[in-house]
Amino acid sequence: MELTSTTALATAVLATVLLSLLVVWQWPRLAGRGWRPVLGRVGMMCAVQLLLFSSVGLAANKTFLFYDSWADLFGRQDGVGVLDAKATASPGITVAGKQKVDVPGAGKPSIGGEVQKVSVQGERSRIVTPAYVYLPPEYFQKGYEHTSFPATVVLTGFPGTAENLIKGLHYPKTAWTLSKQKKSQPMILVMMRPTVAPPRNTQCVDIPGGPQTETFFADDLRKAISGTYRVGTKARNWGFIGDSTGGYCALKIALEHPEAYAAGVGLSADYKPDVDMQSGDLFHGNKREENRSDLLWALDHLPQGNSSFLLTTSHQGEGNFRETQKFIAKVKHPAHVSSITLASGGHNFNTWLREIPPSLQWLSDRLAAD
Repeated sequence: MELTSTTALATAVLATVLLSLLVVWQWPRLAGRGWRPVLGRVGMMCAVQLLLFSSVGLAANKTFLFYDSWADLFGRQDGVGVLDAKATASPGITVAGKQKVDVPGAGKPSIGGEVQKVSVQGERSRIVTPAYVYLPPEYFQKGYEHTSFPATVVLTGFPGTAENLIKGLHYPKTAWTLSKQKKSQPMILVMMRPTVAPPRNTQCVDIPGGPQTETFFADDLRKAISGTYRVGTKARNWGFIGDSTGGYCALKIALEHPEAYAAGVGLSADYKPDVDMQSGDLFHGNKREENRSDLLWALDHLPQGNSSFLLTTSHQGEGNFRETQKFIAKVKHPAHVSSITLASGGHNFNTWLREIPPSLQWLSDRLAAD
């Protein structure tokens, strides 16, 4: 029974209802004094509360896809992580499966496009991690056989799963719709979670003695995708977008690697990494790298390249409003910055669903196909 399945949720809800009815039915028998009736009442109430919280948790996870499996939930991720130094598999892309896009014409790639589930292995970082690649309909159409498409890396927050970019935030469907409406050009989307060594929150940092996450996103991922799909290799061919921790990664990589990405979009982004139990020690005493990972510090002290940034926030309900204004004020030529500021919104899917369509349009205007 999968964690995100309807069966798991229905079973939890049914068990909650049945146990609640049993408690009501048996309550008179447990109304007496003494330790046994009291213990029975406490036990049954705790059991109902446990099932109720489980039902609510499963419903929330099914909606927002924080965890995609029981192993992921309990920190026993059974997927791929980081290769050790002796790994010998060839770097690149391995396609594990294909699925339809939830649009008219689904099932025929030349009409609805296609999402491929892949494994990405980095050449320099030795990281191996899963991803989903959305290929637009034009990728399969006659007349585009020799066209190289722009690509955008799309990241979730932490501890989100790549599936929520498809099912919850509807990136492929939105990209398909915008292209159909002639509001954006066809783009390839590379959809991933920001952590490449779950359950650790690596936050796009090259960790001394640990996962080289920055190297993976700045170099390895682009090389692997361009070597498999018709995607250009120049900065103008590549964009980056993410929410929360993923938004921090998008801004960090675009800011510090303008030779790799022309544009970065941070939806409710963080502006420096959180060092906590989930991240572990990210810097091992390297103060320069710690400072460099603070984007507001980096804007003041590092050269700014010809990169474009889009930041989103809200006047009410968003915790990053002041930091967003500071980031905007620090951007200098030749870099460019734009922003979307909602009157109200939160750190949630409902807010990001309002921001994703204009963000993809903004990216489309700044990327080029070869």
